[in-house]
Amino acid sequence: MKKTFYTEWAYVAGLLLIAAGVVLMEKANFGMSMIVAPAYLLHRWLSPLWSWFTFGTAEYCFQALLLVVMGLVLRRFRLGWLFSFVTAVVYGFVLDGLMALGAYLPAGNLWLRWLWYVLGMLLCSMGVACMFHTYLSPEVYELFVKEVSAVFGVEIHRFKTGYDCVSCLIGLVMSFLIFGLWQFVGVKWGTILCALINGWIIGRCSALLERFFTFRDALPWRSFFTGENTKGVAAD
Repeated sequence: MKKTFYTEWAYVAGLLLIAAGVVLMEKANFGMSMIVAPAYLLHRWLSPLWSWFTFGTAEYCFQALLLVVMGLVLRRFRLGWLFSFVTAVVYGFVLDGLMALGAYLPAGNLWLRWLWYVLGMLLCSMGVACMFHTYLSPEVYELFVKEVSAVFGVEIHRFKTGYDCVSCLIGLVMSFLIFGLWQFVGVKWGTILCALINGWIIGRCSALLERFFTFRDALPWRSFFTGENTKGVAAD
């Protein structure tokens, strides 16, 4: 018998897992997740000039820009989308806190770096899968994938893989423009590998969650965030 996993807790778990995964991948230094690579590059570029421009700050600034791009692509804007920016700000503070803790993690040998990389990628994937099972507004990254894939009728995990590859390319171009050719700051072979397989891993994580859990709402907030009238199981 499946256990109940409340969608509100899926939201909290998603934020924590994604932030923790990003911290571990940064510690491994094999390349950031392609999703956060553009924001990471902005942070590396501007933080020497502005000490307050943390990784978390760069994240919600970049996601604000992505929210505008999504509105232009879909030619509409919903007030509920603004809650995704609120999520991005909360995530930014969580990320900065975990980055401070992650500074104490050892990464002195290759095996430890491999461990952080693999574990970080898995945590990010599971975190995204959790966010796909909550009605609460996800980060703008996940919102973009959900909304655009639905409008264009593309299976969400396939669209996620395509989105990841485009993000990887954007990060690579930004790295070259900001730090010069062949510097590969933040974007390395680990970023490319993650872009190619991350969508597939998220699909497997979603299937694993749905195998063991039934997602239900604990609070009557779904209609406020999504306009849906359903009271039970969250949309897959």
